[in-house]
Amino acid sequence: MAKKILILNGSPRMKGNTAMLCDSFAKGAESAGHTVTRFDLQKLDIHGCLGCMKGGKDPKSPCVQKDGMEKIYPAYEEADIVVLASPLYYWSVSGQLKTAFDRLFAVAECNPGYANPSKECILIMAAEGDTPDNWKPALDYYEALTGFLKWKDLGRVLAGGVLDAGAVAGKPAVDEAYKFGASL
Repeated sequence: MAKKILILNGSPRMKGNTAMLCDSFAKGAESAGHTVTRFDLQKLDIHGCLGCMKGGKDPKSPCVQKDGMEKIYPAYEEADIVVLASPLYYWSVSGQLKTAFDRLFAVAECNPGYANPSKECILIMAAEGDTPDNWKPALDYYEALTGFLKWKDLGRVLAGGVLDAGAVAGKPAVDEAYKFGASL
């Protein structure tokens, strides 16, 4: 069954390693008949959450702030699968991804008890380091996030040892990302 997939690319480098992994994953998913919508968050003007608790009044425009998130909300609502893509920045996701994800709380504000929409989720990350200790804090965050949201973790693509933009080219993780997308 074809799924709607939303990729939130938190990398600030449009031709960086995370972007290349997103490209490969999307090609694989599209080859399997899925619809992929991707947002390169660096290109959008997205402001941090105000913590105002005043969202949720209009499901079509759930946040009181009107900025780049207005493009993301409809795709998020329709998505079956959300791909969180980011370079590893100080053992976590990038600020771009964290800011956008925080703003998705306005969608939960539309629901009784702040219930989040039910989704499946995938993590795609690139990093300079490639040891279990390197990935652990980011994976702990991802697992806590998906656990709290009650989202089903479909898996991860982790590409370590790739600092310079484009360093992931020719690495097994690029093919892994394609195969993962195609396997959905």
